[in-house]
Amino acid sequence: MYRILAFLALVSALLAEGNFRLFLKDGTHHLVREYSVQGDRVRYYSVERSDWEEIPAELVDLKRTEKIRQERAAEEKDRRAADQAEETAEREIRKEIERIPVEPGVYLPDGEKITALTASEMKVTTSKGRKVLQVLAPIPIIPGKGTVEVDGERSKTILPMDRPEFFVRVGEELRFSIVRMKPKKGARIVENLQIIPVANETIEERDEVPVFRHQVAPDLFKLWPQSPLEPGEYAVIVFREGKVELQVFDFARR
Repeated sequence: MYRILAFLALVSALLAEGNFRLFLKDGTHHLVREYSVQGDRVRYYSVERSDWEEIPAELVDLKRTEKIRQERAAEEKDRRAADQAEETAEREIRKEIERIPVEPGVYLPDGEKITALTASEMKVTTSKGRKVLQVLAPIPIIPGKGTVEVDGERSKTILPMDRPEFFVRVGEELRFSIVRMKPKKGARIVENLQIIPVANETIEERDEVPVFRHQVAPDLFKLWPQSPLEPGEYAVIVFREGKVELQVFDFARR
């Protein structure tokens, strides 16, 4: 029964799209499906009465009828083109989503190829020394300032495009962004830390790039910079808000 009602509703909608107003010179109109001028008469199919009728041509405002009809046709054409473009874009996104692995991570599409970026090993450097940072595990609270770093002055992942698009698959409690890394001898700084043990607080300072985020599935997002990236060292970071718990997926723009 539901399918029959849905079909009838669709048919009614399609039929309604072809209806238009036949305007009369007294300001009224008839809702018609089509019409033709035959001598001094206008013959039209009345939608209201589902039958053919005639009216003297001198009573019909043909100029207004055709003007509004053409405007509506142009609007309808633009709407259908926009709908078709949206459907095409959605199909392409669905195809792309199906190619993204189900495991959490950061993925870079390049044509038919999907590359999974590798999380870098991070280290926390403070006045007390250097310590390897476990993936998505909080750092020990050490008073003073520090930095989160990755080894090496240059990333092995070099991207030729200036506005790369990434897919990020994460859990609900995690956040993600793109940061610009600061060079340091033998390393790159992901973020600066100010650790306040009395307040049990760690202030994280990072150079975030303005980005667009678009959710394409419950746990899958598309991420890309708002403006072209200048040459330099960057990273997609996945982190827990308010904690020094993060993953770093570094790349370079040459």
